[in-house]
Amino acid sequence: MKTKNFRLLLLILFVSIVAMTNAAPQKRVNKELQHIYRISLVDKHGSKYSLKHPERFLSPRALERRARQGLQVDSTDLPLSASYLKAIRKTGANVVGQSKWLNTVLVSNCNAACLEQLNKLKCIKKVEQVWMAPDTLYAPPVRDRLSSKENVASESYYGKGETQIDLLNGKPLHEAGYKGKGMMIAIVDGGYMNADSISLLNNVRILGWKNFAATHPESIFKEVDHGTMVLSCIGMNRPGVFVGTAPEAEFWLLRSEVDNYEQVVEEDYWVHAVEFADSVGADIISSSLGYQNFETKVGDHRYSDQNGLTATNSRAASMVAQKGMVLVNSAGNFGRGSWKKINCPADAHNILAVGAVYSNRINTEFSSIGPSADNRVKPDVMSMGGGSTVVDGTGEVTTANGTSFSTPILSGMVACLWQAHRNMTALEIMNLIRSCGDSYDEPNNIFGYGIPDFGRAHKLAK
Repeated sequence: MKTKNFRLLLLILFVSIVAMTNAAPQKRVNKELQHIYRISLVDKHGSKYSLKHPERFLSPRALERRARQGLQVDSTDLPLSASYLKAIRKTGANVVGQSKWLNTVLVSNCNAACLEQLNKLKCIKKVEQVWMAPDTLYAPPVRDRLSSKENVASESYYGKGETQIDLLNGKPLHEAGYKGKGMMIAIVDGGYMNADSISLLNNVRILGWKNFAATHPESIFKEVDHGTMVLSCIGMNRPGVFVGTAPEAEFWLLRSEVDNYEQVVEEDYWVHAVEFADSVGADIISSSLGYQNFETKVGDHRYSDQNGLTATNSRAASMVAQKGMVLVNSAGNFGRGSWKKINCPADAHNILAVGAVYSNRINTEFSSIGPSADNRVKPDVMSMGGGSTVVDGTGEVTTANGTSFSTPILSGMVACLWQAHRNMTALEIMNLIRSCGDSYDEPNNIFGYGIPDFGRAHKLAK
């Protein structure tokens, strides 16, 4: 009897420990924390590739997009030097990411001896720490269960998505037959929970997906439904229930954000995702991410940094239009706090940084404001981010707040407008959209150029 009771006690204790492990973060037991370093290279000498044969490192679609806009492939498009990468690996460092545009490499598995060898290599300009393993580990995520709630169709074709497309006067484009068909949109986000199994999304044209967060190998569909909600704003195609702003577009789902920490390495992951989007031929990048402060204090941004040329992700973002793509990025949700300003890369040059308004056209209290540190108008434009209609990770049609959602709503309309006017360049499309904002004549640091009228933009372009 005592033995049985003792075994029962042990079983209860074991179950309790497991439950505590899953419910609360645990302290890391290893004494030596792992790090990731960003290596900046001096040049690309020794690359196996040549600008004479760009088809070896860019897709036909990426090359066609450049050719259509009269853009040349240049040295920033070349893959990194194979000989430099070989020298880096010889030190024992593990290469976990690369940026062609910025000529940088991310490495892990670096002890003091490895770092000493890296700093002696003549091909290396600078070595910076960008990630340190958190000293707290969190329980593995669990997918949300899909909702069994039925969505009741309305008489409106757009269903619950009607208000957010009306705010941008997007229906004239749809009625003219422009719903994003043939346009490729890359979404850069932190997770797309259940986007692979939600029935409401099963007719969304998803071309593929890829994870760029080297420290986070979990499936992009397993955790965080932020990207799922973003995708739904653009791609939903359920007449009477919810139709997004570009229901016939094609999508790449890319993850660069890690939900359980905020460190500067995420800017590098973001750059890698954007470069991938370029290489596969994306027309538009919709990014509802941005950074300002980090939990390790390494890489924190000051307002003076917000010139579009300082933060790692802002530097890459300022190159996107040069590759023939339109980057639509959230302005940020710092409006309530002491910071208030836009995030990085919303400060980048030649992008559309999007703030948030309510359906009554009044700005939301959380929407970040400008201008940039070099006094450019920011945000660029506004869209509905207060009470936006989305599909969450359970598969329910609901509402959410944030510039995270005003951004994809606008991204979809950019796709429709550009589909209608394929002869225009990325810069021309963005300038046209700004010019049709309701504050264009008197831009300010809250609304930027205002809420664009896409019906008017379509008429002007014709």
